[in-house]
Amino acid sequence: MTAPPPPGGPATGASLDWCHARLRAGSAGAEDPEDRGTVRSMPIVLHLPKADLPARTPLLEAVAGAVAALCLDERVAPGGPWHEAYGAWLDARMRKIARRARGAQWRTALDVPGVTCEVDGCMARAFVPGPVDEVDARLGRLQIGGTELERDDPGPPPPGVPVVWVDAALEMTVGKAAAQVGHGVMLLAAVMDRPRLEGWIADGLPVAVREAGPDRWRELSAAVTAESPGLAAVVDAGYTEVAPGSLTVIAAAGE
Repeated sequence: MTAPPPPGGPATGASLDWCHARLRAGSAGAEDPEDRGTVRSMPIVLHLPKADLPARTPLLEAVAGAVAALCLDERVAPGGPWHEAYGAWLDARMRKIARRARGAQWRTALDVPGVTCEVDGCMARAFVPGPVDEVDARLGRLQIGGTELERDDPGPPPPGVPVVWVDAALEMTVGKAAAQVGHGVMLLAAVMDRPRLEGWIADGLPVAVREAGPDRWRELSAAVTAESPGLAAVVDAGYTEVAPGSLTVIAAAGE
């Protein structure tokens, strides 16, 4: 008799071993941009109700939480129902495409396999990756653009919480920033040692997202160059909005 698939939730034991090792290995980079059949992405949907728009920072924190939860979910580990799709995505590139939804669109998106995170009433959902030309129709009809929100001032990040720092000078749209924050949180998990990772999971995967001004960004960039422990930077391929090779976010795992 075939064992039933895991019900979902944070990976533990050997499943977490695999999830952590796979994140540390990073992208295999096997995608060929000239061959659409090899291009895969993780869809991310931002809940943007028309009458009550979310604040920018908690929405990006919800994105970070959703991506982290999916990448550390037992269903992406060997034997899980999402394993093949997730592994194929990492074997290509860690592309992410953010879309927006509200009302019935959002409720319909919740039926597509993925993980939702809510921060201060702001919600985002990360979905099981797949080929960009075969995205679920319930997501494919959602708009990619139009995700801009006013910048806010959330104050300093809470002590002890991992932070994904965004380069404020790039002035990325919310959709672009969401994808970069998603990359950053994967690097966060990768640079954590196992006790730190397990503690973070036990705490519910909290992530702070903050914009870094010029001085703070120079400090962070210098620390990355010096290979300071617990830091990792996302270098963008430059397909949209920013120049190729730009550092977009720097993830700091903290204590």
